Amino acid sequence: MTANPSGTVRWLVTGAAGMLGQDLLSLLGADDSAEVTALRRADLDITDAAAVLAAVEGHDVVVNCAAWTDVDGAESAEEAATAVNGTGVRHLAAACAKTGARLLHVSTDYVLAGDAAVPYSEDTPTAPVNAYGRSKLAGEQAVAELLPQSGFTVRTAWLYGQHGPNFVATMLRLAAQRPSLDVVDDQHGQPTWSYALARQLAALGRAALAGQAPAGVYHGTASGRTTWLGLARETYRLSGLDPERIRPTTSEAFVRPAVRPSFSVLAHDRWAQAGLEPLADWHEQLAEALATPVFTELAEAARTTESGRPQ
Repeated sequence: MTANPSGTVRWLVTGAAGMLGQDLLSLLGADDSAEVTALRRADLDITDAAAVLAAVEGHDVVVNCAAWTDVDGAESAEEAATAVNGTGVRHLAAACAKTGARLLHVSTDYVLAGDAAVPYSEDTPTAPVNAYGRSKLAGEQAVAELLPQSGFTVRTAWLYGQHGPNFVATMLRLAAQRPSLDVVDDQHGQPTWSYALARQLAALGRAALAGQAPAGVYHGTASGRTTWLGLARETYRLSGLDPERIRPTTSEAFVRPAVRPSFSVLAHDRWAQAGLEPLADWHEQLAEALATPVFTELAEAARTTESGRPQ
């Protein structure tokens, strides 16, 4: 399937009410060549194969932002998580195979072991360490199996943005509530702004339709690397707050039901094959994100509290 003769590209975005989905809709909504169908969880249950096929019909590009995202909850409900992250993605891939649509599926670094010392390449063997990672891997495998020439898996990590809860927003909210915070400094990753990822997905979709992007796995994370402590302190610094209010600690201080990978740094070599640049450095993305209204309001409230706190 190709774009309409008029030049219009027909996009379907699942999980449209989520953080990434809303950013993607904002971007595509400003594109005169895009005709967008936005489906929230209430609009489409991706575990329903017939409903998925009906929804996909008539579209050129499907971007799957729908997912079970409760990492800890998946430990006690792996079957339910896999129904969404695995079986649901298989239904989307099957529908795209039948209709000819390209599928852009958003996945995660959690499909990898998370114990490396150098950035993971796109072809690194998968080895998830928790139920959430296993559920997401099932989705990746479905895309690779059913859409070897027209399926694109984009792994992301440490995502934050203006829609919905995320680490950066939480740090700024807590800055207005607590004089100091303890943040782990032994997990390494790439903080990624959801709007930057949305831009990359839109570009990849266009490249896929033009036949310029090879199918397969891409790593949709920011360039560079840091720890959660580094991200928190940089968020404070760029927001005009004292970064020394954030103290380092270890993962042992925050025991969670699901094991977290200690190393989530991904390589971005495959973008060159699609004629696209990798996402910008995480510092650059963070600065751009913090200039948006949601974050500026949170920062202003935190600065007001900090200035009134006894030194």
